[in-house]
Amino acid sequence: MTAEQKGARLANLWDKTLAAGMSEPERLIYRSNLLGSDKRITNYGGGNTSAKVMEKDPLSGQAVEVMWVKGSGGDVGTIKRDGFATLYMGKLNALKSIYRGVEFEDEMVDYLPHCTFNLNPRAASIDTPLHAYVPKKHVDHMHPDAIIAIAASKNSKELTQEIFGGEIGWLPWKRPGYELGLWLEKFCLENPGARGVVLESHGLFTWGDTAEESYLTTIEIINAAIGWFEKKITGPVFGGDKYRPLPADERRKVAGALMPVIRGMISAAEAKVGHFDDSDAVLEFVSSNTLEPLAALGTSCPDHFLRTKIRPLVVDFDPTNPDVAGTIAGLDKAVADYREGYKAYYERCRHDISPAMRDPNAVVYLVPGVGMITFAKDKATARISGEFYVNAINVMRGSSSVSTYMGLPEQEAFDIEYWLLEEAKLQRMPKPKSLAGKVALITGGAGGIGRATAERFLREGACVVLADIDAGALEAASADFSKRYGSDQVRSALINVTSEEAVADGFANSATEFGGLDILVSNAGLASSASITETTLALWDKNIDILAKGYFLVSREAFRIFETQKIGGNIVFVASKNGLAASPNAAAYCTGKAAEIHLARCLALEGAEKGIRVNTVNPDAVLRGSKIWTGEWKEQRAAAYKMSTDDLEEHYRSRSMLKLSVFPEDIAEGIYFFASEQSAKSTGNILNVDAGNAQAFTR
Repeated sequence: MTAEQKGARLANLWDKTLAAGMSEPERLIYRSNLLGSDKRITNYGGGNTSAKVMEKDPLSGQAVEVMWVKGSGGDVGTIKRDGFATLYMGKLNALKSIYRGVEFEDEMVDYLPHCTFNLNPRAASIDTPLHAYVPKKHVDHMHPDAIIAIAASKNSKELTQEIFGGEIGWLPWKRPGYELGLWLEKFCLENPGARGVVLESHGLFTWGDTAEESYLTTIEIINAAIGWFEKKITGPVFGGDKYRPLPADERRKVAGALMPVIRGMISAAEAKVGHFDDSDAVLEFVSSNTLEPLAALGTSCPDHFLRTKIRPLVVDFDPTNPDVAGTIAGLDKAVADYREGYKAYYERCRHDISPAMRDPNAVVYLVPGVGMITFAKDKATARISGEFYVNAINVMRGSSSVSTYMGLPEQEAFDIEYWLLEEAKLQRMPKPKSLAGKVALITGGAGGIGRATAERFLREGACVVLADIDAGALEAASADFSKRYGSDQVRSALINVTSEEAVADGFANSATEFGGLDILVSNAGLASSASITETTLALWDKNIDILAKGYFLVSREAFRIFETQKIGGNIVFVASKNGLAASPNAAAYCTGKAAEIHLARCLALEGAEKGIRVNTVNPDAVLRGSKIWTGEWKEQRAAAYKMSTDDLEEHYRSRSMLKLSVFPEDIAEGIYFFASEQSAKSTGNILNVDAGNAQAFTR
């Protein structure tokens, strides 16, 4: 129970009328989604549910008992019908006759496919026996913070008895698997009146004869635990406050300064994306007197541990004397010490058959008075890892307030982290996309080329910051991409590229959102047309401000982040054919674009020794989807060529050497080439995407 949840109870969300018209599998889905909708019950991907249902055997035509159970890797909060494995109960029970004992329990997972009902391709999880052998029709296994706080207490058995009496039992710690399934069966047979059981250091099992009964029992038991803690915890928690948290804007500023440094230190083998959390629950913990001793104990629940590693790294930072530079100076040693500690843990606990050691870097970084930073291979995983550690904080809060908190024993933790079954699951993961773990900021991101580039990057797994001066277009683009690619992948930043302060703030906020930066696409622009005698100083300055100064400001800020991270970087300028080939009545525009191209060359020279690549894509006549062609520019160019605006696209197509129109997606493909590893050995280059224009040949 977190500070902000005090006094709160889980609501009964069961709609009898709605559920009455459902089939049994549909009620299982309904129940699962309700339970997964509240993180106090279970976190993303945690827990599982099941129902034993009579089904018609497709071979015999006879009614047989089939268990529907959450499949491997699913999430109860969002699960649909195809997320459940279906298995013959008769065959699952038959497995008992071939079980060779706890030393061989892992081999039982290989028999589960033989129990599949109706050729269901969804793989059954290792928790399948835990549900199968509970002699009840409906079973819920959840990881509620309030229950795990009991389960992770030194005297968890006594606390379980005190709170629930005999209706909820208790079992000692046992790694999930076939043996634990048999333990649960034995408990149920010996305690027919029990409504559930607390698993030490793990979670809660509850059951019922109907889907509704099982759901209501789960809610009731968790609420009883929440109420018990509410009465017991009346004073300071975590040993009281050691620090007062910094103000919110200062917390983000500190996080934004630390995250690129940490990211650079831990991204050598695999690019990482960051997440920052300064919620009340986190601040209460990181500002407390017992932060360091409790953090050192690690987490208890296996689901928490697998997401957050053996323990977090507590950053040496004093919010009463916020010396960010000093903290950064000490990070190198802190990260190195953590790696050495992890390697020692691996060597102490490894078995002859253990998989090779994985990434030795921390996932969770706790900053006193500031908050929690998490890093993972993608934004969603970083966020979810943070959410799991918040669960761990809630558990430590409750457990340490009423008893002594107990983390998972080191060897048990290792045996889960390097479990061969978990390793096999990791090996089955799909190959990462080409920009997975990369963070890109695109100026002019809400317009035609910028938006097409964002689409291309998102398809390849990148996290994207859309930067634009048009608030309405920015909101629309961000909403569209978030809906299609997930809100974790997309952020927006209202940035005027001609404002030094706006650019600095925008990049700093982006670093706090994703942990750093890998790719800058400098694309913000405008277009103007006027003869030299009619070109006002204001028009000239506007072109130079956006096309030259703007490109300088965003590049300088990107260089600063790249140099902080020390893992290289990538800048792609979107210039124009007009930067190479002069056009009449466009002196300001052409000069600004020429400045961009030469700036890119200068930056390529300066960045090379730091692994920073800078390249340029030159479009020409990208009318469709382009914001600059919706205003006066289109009319001015049509007037310059003495034709209708309707004829302009055909004019540009016809004048090209290849007789082809150029679209935003074509430019995006060129930008992606320079942003990806396909061009890893290219810098200082210019790629014309103009369907052929001899005047713009670079040589």
